Formats: sequence, structure tokens, C-alpha cells
Amino acid sequence: MQIGIVPNPKISAELLHQASKIPGVEIRETVISLPGAKGFWINEGVAIGRPHVIVGGREFAHMHPDGSLHASLSPELAKQAVELGWATYHPWADQRPGWEGFVMIYTPSNNDELAVVVQLVLRSYQFVTGKT
Repeated sequence: MQIGIVPNPKISAELLHQASKIPGVEIRETVISLPGAKGFWINEGVAIGRPHVIVGGREFAHMHPDGSLHASLSPELAKQAVELGWATYHPWADQRPGWEGFVMIYTPSNNDELAVVVQLVLRSYQFVTGKT
């Protein structure tokens, strides 16, 4: 989780709404994170091209109660997101093959930041599924 952040409930709700609009994605309770976190699940009808980058089940990302997210990005995009200050590597990113792009994306605090975070979630979905 992100330390020292007060999430904006409207921004958090909009992030969940935007994630739920990705075809084949539904928002569920997480199976791998803290109580209250929301998992971003890929439906059974959608093929997963990189199952080894998913931490649990078909949950490719999740949002913590503070609005921060864990997601699997391509290693190249993860590096770019970290360098630009949008994310930090998860402590487990170097613990398992395929997790090189596993990051925590910082809590968006306004609509401009939300737009970037939504794009990172979409890119995570595309990376995991192999779809563009």
C-alpha cells in the first residue's frame, strides 16, 4: 500500500468503473490482497497469453483501499512507469520468473493522473492477455 495518501473516493470509484469497461474484465473481491481490495478479473472466456505473470487465479491487477494498485506490466513499461514516477517495483518483482514487471502503481489524485493510471491498467490487461 501507499503510505501517506488520502484517496479521493470519486477518483477510486471512477478507476473501478473504467477498469470494468475493459472487455472481459469484471471487478471482484481480491483473492490475493488485503481485505477491502478489489480484484480486476479476466473472465473465463478470455484467453490469457501470459498466465505466469498473474499472481493468483485470473486476477491480473487489484486496487487497495488507498487507491494504489498492483499490476503486471511488460518489463519495459514497468521500467518506464517507475522512472517517470508512476509506480514502484513490488518487493516480489525479482522473486519469480515473469514478475519482472510486477509494480505498485501510485494512487491517482486527480482526473489527469486517473487517465494515466487507467492506461496502465489497460496495458496490464493487454500484456497479460496478449491482446492489443
